Amino acid sequence: MSTPIEMRNEVLGNTLVTKLEARHFEAYYCPTAKEALEKAVSLVPEKSSVSWGGSVTIRNMGLTKAFHDGDFEVIDRDLAKSPEEMAELHRQGLLTDYFIASTNAISEDGILVNIDGVGNRVAAMSFGPKNVIIICGMNKVAPNLDAAISRARNVAAPTNAFRFMGKTPCVVTGSCRNCTSPDSVCSQVLITRLCKPAKRIKVILVGEGLGF
Repeated sequence: MSTPIEMRNEVLGNTLVTKLEARHFEAYYCPTAKEALEKAVSLVPEKSSVSWGGSVTIRNMGLTKAFHDGDFEVIDRDLAKSPEEMAELHRQGLLTDYFIASTNAISEDGILVNIDGVGNRVAAMSFGPKNVIIICGMNKVAPNLDAAISRARNVAAPTNAFRFMGKTPCVVTGSCRNCTSPDSVCSQVLITRLCKPAKRIKVILVGEGLGF
């Protein structure tokens, strides 16, 4: 029997699918990370080129491993042996058939909010790869755009700053101080309110808490 949280996530998730589709995204709701993994892989034809951003979500759910294990042309920035090689793999990732990522936040009316340090992930979301697949745990859903921006800046970004052990004010205070530190992970802010071309971005909502 479903828990109250699971029931709420499913109702909100299916409502959000409708909102996303009205904004021309292709959208799905999966109750579990396992089902989301299967859905994501099913959307990518064999032999396709695939790359991804620095998402904890897709790594923890085993999605990057699934693409390595399958019949795909994988461009994996995690295998870079130097900053220069990683930068080159980031560039190659912008020309793939499919780019996989998560989102820092999403509003209940279907607007994606993302903050990047280098900018490769938000660049891929806005233009470049033929298709983008976004995996989003329901923990990242915010009531409105202002709340989504706040979540991205005050929850996702400081957590990532701790993850990268950066020397930023948010590592001291736990929340964004709008800094200009060289270690800032907030160089680029992207608000995606519509998907253009239609269905280029596929959003898979997951009825579990995933990522930051």
